[in-house]
Amino acid sequence: MKPAPFEYHAPDSLAQALELMSQYADAAKILAGGQSLVPAMNFRVVQPSVLIDLNRVAELSYVHEADNVLHIGAMTRERQLEFNPLISSWAPLLAEAAPHIAHPQIRNRGTIGGSIVNADPAAELPVLMLALSARLKAKSVSGERWIDAQDFFMGMFTTALEPDEILIAIELPASPLRTGWSFMEVAPRAGDYALMGVAALITLDENGKCEQARLVYLNAGEGPVEAKEAIQLLEGEMLNDQLIESVASTASGKDIHPFGNIHASAEFQRHLANVLTKKALKQSMQRAAEFLL
Repeated sequence: MKPAPFEYHAPDSLAQALELMSQYADAAKILAGGQSLVPAMNFRVVQPSVLIDLNRVAELSYVHEADNVLHIGAMTRERQLEFNPLISSWAPLLAEAAPHIAHPQIRNRGTIGGSIVNADPAAELPVLMLALSARLKAKSVSGERWIDAQDFFMGMFTTALEPDEILIAIELPASPLRTGWSFMEVAPRAGDYALMGVAALITLDENGKCEQARLVYLNAGEGPVEAKEAIQLLEGEMLNDQLIESVASTASGKDIHPFGNIHASAEFQRHLANVLTKKALKQSMQRAAEFLL
């Protein structure tokens, strides 16, 4: 199939793009990388009457560090997550997860902001934004605002963006000292949507006890799902096999809400979450413990 007829605009600046969004609002869709939007348009699942292409807006593509914060432009390509040394040193969790995002050809074209705004429950980047306590900057002709990742994702393919707003930037704070990380997922084939995945972060205190932790899952509900009840079992404790078993059981049994699909039942997704949680926690703990040596 081919997309329904639409009006096409390719602004050269963010100011022009914002003016167009102000003019067309609900009738418009933003074209970033197009790796999700274009197929949806071809199948006529999405039928915008106006398409606003941001690929000429060079000011939205950058990665730099300032004031102890990593700044990423929304039009930065996903391949930067793999190959930019600043990202691998600042947010190794992002670099570790990057090869799991679709296929190399898609990462070459797909944008970080585009994936975040798409808010696919099976996508990696929304999970990573929540795990890393990202702040997301939305802008319209009337002003701009920062939205915490935990408030940005509202449900399946739904975000807190207003109809006339554009996501323009992402900020990642520095990780605390002695923080270990892990990202793991299971997919039918490399590049396919994962049946289940988890991002884990563990920060140890000077005595090796868990000071804080994050466990966030993909394909486990209507958006990125944080295992809040399971994390409470970790904080203030020395990690051991028995505790990790308990945390994994709580996360997979109580915190997540997988739907099941043609590839895996909800019960099997919970099983995968249990196995992945144990592996991710152990890897995170080992990496965090290296900072104590």
